[in-house]
Amino acid sequence: MGESFDEFRKSLSYGSRNDLSFKFLSHLSEEAAAEFIQEVLRLLGEAYDTGELEELVRVAFEAQVEAYAPKETSRWTYDHGSFTPLEKPLDRSRLLLVTSSGHFPAGHDPEPLGRKGMTQEEAIRHIEDFLRKAPVLSRIPKDTPVSDLRVRHPGYDIRSTQRDSNVTFPLDRLREAEASGRIGEVAPEAFSFPGLADQQRLLEVMPDWMETVRETEADAALLVPV
Repeated sequence: MGESFDEFRKSLSYGSRNDLSFKFLSHLSEEAAAEFIQEVLRLLGEAYDTGELEELVRVAFEAQVEAYAPKETSRWTYDHGSFTPLEKPLDRSRLLLVTSSGHFPAGHDPEPLGRKGMTQEEAIRHIEDFLRKAPVLSRIPKDTPVSDLRVRHPGYDIRSTQRDSNVTFPLDRLREAEASGRIGEVAPEAFSFPGLADQQRLLEVMPDWMETVRETEADAALLVPV
C-alpha cells in the first residue's frame, strides 16, 4: 500500500518510524518539510567530500525552531504567570532546579503507569497513557553523582541528555556556579518529572508539589522545560 509524503513525515512523530529527533517535521507544512529534506540531502552530499557537518546541524536546528515556535493560536500560550522579582542578589540566593526532563535517581524509579523497569522505548509506545495521567515528581539530592542519574521521557529524544545530563538537567552547572560564588547555594534537592502529561491533572497535583518544594527554602527556581 502506498504512503503519501504527509503520512511519512507524520510517522516520525510517535508513528511507525518514530524518531523524536525529527518529530518536528509533523509541525511543518508539507512544503516546508519537503524543502527541509531536500536541503538536508544536498548538504549531506556535500559532506561526503568536505566532511563538514556544521551547516547540516544549523539547518536542522533552524527547522526545529520554526516548527516549534509558538503560534498566536497555540493552546500552550499563556498571558499570565506568577513570576516575582528576586528579593536578594543571586550570589546570596538559594537556587532550586526544577525540570520536566524526566530525570530520577538510580534506585528511585517513579514507576510511571505503575510499571517497574520501564524502558525509554516502552515509554514512547505508551505516550497516550502518559497524556492521561499526572506525572510523578522525583526528588534528586544535590550531591547525586551524574552516574546515578537516570532519565525516561516519552516526548523527546533522550540520547543527548544520556550522554550529558546537563543538556536538560544542569545540576553540574549549578554546582559550579555555587563553587564560584555566582549563586549563594544550590537547594538541597532538585526536582524533575516527565512533562508530557495530562495538564489538568498536573494542575491538580501542583499544590502538593509546591509544599514539597517549599521545604527546600529556596529563594528562586531555575525552570528547565523540555
